[in-house]
Amino acid sequence: MARRFLTVTVIFDLAALAVAQVIASLSTFRTPLPWLYRSDTWTMVGALFGGALVGIYVTRRSAGNGVPRPSYGRAVTAVALSLGLTAVVILFGRPYWSRNYVVVTALTWLGLTLAYRWLQHRRPWTEAMVLVTGEKVLIEHLRTAPHANVLEVLDPAGSMPERPLPPGTTLAVDLRAVLSDEMARFVSSCNLAGYPMRALVSAYEEHTGRLAIVHLREGWELSVPLSGRAPYVRVKRAIDTGLVLLTAPLVLPICLVVALAIKADSRGPVIFRQSRIGLEGRPFCLHKFRSMRVEASDGEARFAGVRDDRLTRVGRVLRRAHFDELPQLWNVLIGDLALVGPRPEQGPFVERFAESIPFYTHRHLVRPGITGWAQVNFGYADSEADTIEKLSYDLYYVKHLSPWLDLDILGRSVWAVLSGFGSR
Repeated sequence: MARRFLTVTVIFDLAALAVAQVIASLSTFRTPLPWLYRSDTWTMVGALFGGALVGIYVTRRSAGNGVPRPSYGRAVTAVALSLGLTAVVILFGRPYWSRNYVVVTALTWLGLTLAYRWLQHRRPWTEAMVLVTGEKVLIEHLRTAPHANVLEVLDPAGSMPERPLPPGTTLAVDLRAVLSDEMARFVSSCNLAGYPMRALVSAYEEHTGRLAIVHLREGWELSVPLSGRAPYVRVKRAIDTGLVLLTAPLVLPICLVVALAIKADSRGPVIFRQSRIGLEGRPFCLHKFRSMRVEASDGEARFAGVRDDRLTRVGRVLRRAHFDELPQLWNVLIGDLALVGPRPEQGPFVERFAESIPFYTHRHLVRPGITGWAQVNFGYADSEADTIEKLSYDLYYVKHLSPWLDLDILGRSVWAVLSGFGSR
């Protein structure tokens, strides 16, 4: 099923590019095929297709062997790589090219690929699975995962089922569990029969986008994968800085309007400053637009409520639209924050959670961010129980940090801003 999913996605992406080129040709040359207008357009058309093949290949290879999720980030990357390679061909080959044709092709192709992935998210394929575990929480999470179809759950210490598994069923085994002799023989028999075999934690991560914290031992399971991504971690800082500077002409006028609205609505400073814990546990000063009354700040660390009475009228709007976080772009420029990463927490909360929640401090292995994997999947946490849930997403991000995951998070964050998801 996964192989067919990938094949169909690749075929659609290439077909979408062909349709995009027809639309671009009609828009630019008033004919569906550009070479009917000019015979020397083949290099431009071929460069776009060649770049698309390279982009699709690179993004597919980067996906690894796990569950092939429909990723908006990889769609954007494939289009960007196609444009980049086309630009190189045009720069050094000096063929005929049309700016309108290339731009219309890229925008149309991107729109079609994003729309297709949206449909994939709404109607996902599923992987039939039989679980051998007693971990009730992990079982429940897998049952609600869109790509996992849990057919049956077997007791590791129990007896084997009377009938063989349906063809193509994946057997996910909890490697922490002690198997009975009968269950061990059943697992071995399934392996000999050619059924797909997976560790439960691997299936759990890929299907839920979370880390099974109960299966962590000392935390090196996070630091070892992260060390292999050191080149991207270094480049990520430069990319974040470049994106902030690139969007500054758009962001600064919005900040000016917000600042004037805050001043007109309530007394007090425009910018709210608060100490947060960042990379490697170092404190830094976080900047936000003030959304609460000055007298409401008593210095005590506490969660924000759904209808927090400390919020000002403008503050409620800012929280809803996430505009109160725009000054954090300054924190990105000076290196305190990244655009994407675990959200930084207040010091008192960190001290409390570090004592009560195992592996909580491992979220500080990477630079915190304005938005993150936990934010787009879970939203706001207002209790210790919610914090544990969010931590499973944060640690997943630490382990699987990549440019494709960052792009996916940024894309989903745009929807969060538009919908108000996770705002308080």
